[in-house]
Formats: sequence, C-alpha cells, structure tokens
Amino acid sequence: MSPGRRRTGLLAATATVTLLLDVLSKILAVMILEGHPPVELLGGGLYLVVYRNSGAAFSMATGLTWLLTLIALGVVVVIVRLAPRLRSAGWAFGLGLVLGGALGNLVDRLLRAPGPLRGHVVDFLSLLAPDGSVWPVFNLADSAIVCGGAVLVLLAATGRDFDGTRGNRPSGGPESGGIRSGAPE
Repeated sequence: MSPGRRRTGLLAATATVTLLLDVLSKILAVMILEGHPPVELLGGGLYLVVYRNSGAAFSMATGLTWLLTLIALGVVVVIVRLAPRLRSAGWAFGLGLVLGGALGNLVDRLLRAPGPLRGHVVDFLSLLAPDGSVWPVFNLADSAIVCGGAVLVLLAATGRDFDGTRGNRPSGGPESGGIRSGAPE
C-alpha cells in the first residue's frame, strides 16, 4: 500500500472514530442528562449538563446556524480534497480529528431540532461550573477540532508539511545530509 493511501486511511479512521464517539456521546447525554440537574465529576472540575447551542464554539454567531453549516461543509470538502495528497501521518491524524469534529457538529446542524440547516448542537461538558460561566459548555466534536487544530499548528510551526516534506529546512544543508528537502529555493 502506498504512503498516500495509508495516510488517507489514517485520516478516514481518525475521522470515523471521532464522529462515532461524538454522536454516541451526544445521544447518551440527551437520553441520560436532559431534564436533570448537572452531574458533578472530579470534585467540581467537570460537570455534565445538556445545552443546545445554535452558534459556534463559545456561543459565537448564535442564530447563524445556516452559515455555520455551510462553513462546516466547506471544511469537510477542503479536507476530503486534500486527503489524496497527504504523506504525513501527523497531518492525517490532525486533519482526521478536525474532519470528525466538523462532521459531528454538522450532523447536529442537519438532523436536530428545530430543523435541517438550523439544528442546534448538543453540548454537555462544562469545566469548573455547571452553567458554562467559567468555560463555555462544549462536546467531543469541539474538543477534536481544537486538538486537531493544535496538532496542525504544531506541525506547521515545526516545518512539517502535509506532503511529508520539511518546509523550512534549508535545502542542501548539513541537517538534510546535503539532499534537497523539497522546499523551493
């Protein structure tokens, strides 16, 4: 199997597991938590409580669910189009987390009330307070997007490109063994 296919497989597997965990956790949160008082865990470090969010992360863009749906669709399309050119396991993993998280929240926006393209995302994790007053209430998809984004920023900052090359290493330098790194001169 070619490196590109392996990386695309890693991206797909990461996105699939992320999506499944997100959807399952939201189903369970709604079934078990909705209509009940918050559940305190870790001595008040984490609370489980269901909130319906019509906005983006941190409740930004509330009421613009249709726009957020289109943005999520755009993110999905860009990642899927980039996938065949991936040669980096790190990029495949990071993009898989972002893709799975985007799809998880997109499923809510498409399938949950009040209706298609207007659905509210289920958030159920609240740090340090049961009402999101310390940190906004979030879900596993949000966590995957943030963690995936952090992986991608770290890879980019260290010069690792999605195609497996090292982008900011001088070509022909001693650290590359005198071999060109693939970076344009």
